[in-house]
Amino acid sequence: MTTKRKRIWGWFFFDWASQPYNTLLLTFIFAPYIKELMQDGAAAQSAWGFGIGAAGVVIALLAPVLGALADMSGNRMRWIWLFSGAYVVGSFALWWAAPGNFNLYVILTFFALGMIGMEFATIFTNSMLPDLGTREEIGRISGNGWAFGYLGGLVSLVVMLVFLAESGDTGKTLVGMDPIFGLDAQAREGTRAVGPLTAIWYAVFMIPFFVWVRDPKPAGAPPGAVKRALAEVLTTLRALPRTPSLFAYLASSMFYRDALNGMYVFGGIYAAGVLEWSVVDTGVFGILAIIAGALFAWIGGFADARFGPKPVITASILVLTFVAVSIIFVSRDSVYGIPVGRDSSLPDITFYLFGAMIGAAGGIIQAASRSMMVRQANPDRMAEAFGLYALAGKATSFIAPLSIGVVTSWTQSQQLGVTPLMVLFLLGLFLLLWVKPDGDSKAWDAAAD
Repeated sequence: MTTKRKRIWGWFFFDWASQPYNTLLLTFIFAPYIKELMQDGAAAQSAWGFGIGAAGVVIALLAPVLGALADMSGNRMRWIWLFSGAYVVGSFALWWAAPGNFNLYVILTFFALGMIGMEFATIFTNSMLPDLGTREEIGRISGNGWAFGYLGGLVSLVVMLVFLAESGDTGKTLVGMDPIFGLDAQAREGTRAVGPLTAIWYAVFMIPFFVWVRDPKPAGAPPGAVKRALAEVLTTLRALPRTPSLFAYLASSMFYRDALNGMYVFGGIYAAGVLEWSVVDTGVFGILAIIAGALFAWIGGFADARFGPKPVITASILVLTFVAVSIIFVSRDSVYGIPVGRDSSLPDITFYLFGAMIGAAGGIIQAASRSMMVRQANPDRMAEAFGLYALAGKATSFIAPLSIGVVTSWTQSQQLGVTPLMVLFLLGLFLLLWVKPDGDSKAWDAAAD
């Protein structure tokens, strides 16, 4: 018999299993490796922005329809299996990004496939959150799950840095050893193994999820389910003005989550280009950020339970806005306008501190955001709500990467290229003013009557 405790732990394991896509591929290992392959920080940042932006458009278009379809037909597990397959195939294929012999467009296509799989699987696992506990418990459950996911990202990053990812200069890993399994450092096989590692990690650690988590919704799609799901989404979108708190929250989260994702997506490639860090240097930066993220996601869960998610989200946005403004004033040659020698460690230390702040505030805000979504959503249409939540996260998800790509290409400066992030954070903070802490509960009660 599967107990409630096992169901919660099984649900936690999705965060543990999927986190390496964000940690290893999006930010700390594969992104700076692409910069090394292209040997041009601005060009790599632009290409990365356009590739991630294209995937975001696909996710934005399909996410709410898939969520509505799951609410109507049940069997969210079937969708999670399907998109898990896309995650595994997309990430494994990154092995073929070999120095001097890779097609950037093919690699970005597989990267986008894996990212789409991760995002769509997340829609259905997030929609299971209300089934795991009471209204008072879900903030703590969400925070603990996010902290557990960060811990998984940390362990996978340590494995990469210690045993696999080699420096392009020395061919050695962080601890000075050759990549394991006889991988060829000259061909960067240790670093390229990040793709297969991410795929295998996911496949192995999703086993507890599939064994312990059960979907309480009945299976079986009714005739014309896709057409009906699309109609349901259109009806929900038209009705959003009648639920102003939900409307404001979706709009707010649309901007601040896009900005946060921009920080994650470009953090590694930015440090590699501006501070001239290697893959190993960026990995150490990632360890600090993830430790801070895991610790503060756990602490944030208790703050959410005590104060509610809205003040927790507000404080996190303020911290992230400060970092977004500050990072453009840190380079190899200066810190906040104060010149330093090129061998100075001050820019590195400052950026490490920023990484810890991004990890801490990012861990808190992501856990609190899905807790807030549960408070804002119609309890009877939770998967559709998280489909809209994914839409809100992706409807403008192309704005951060594409605007960074455009501004970077236009200015030929990685520092100026990230300035759109501060605008997005401030828009999210402004729209949060119209969000009620407990949502439009009266509107849902009236609809039920």
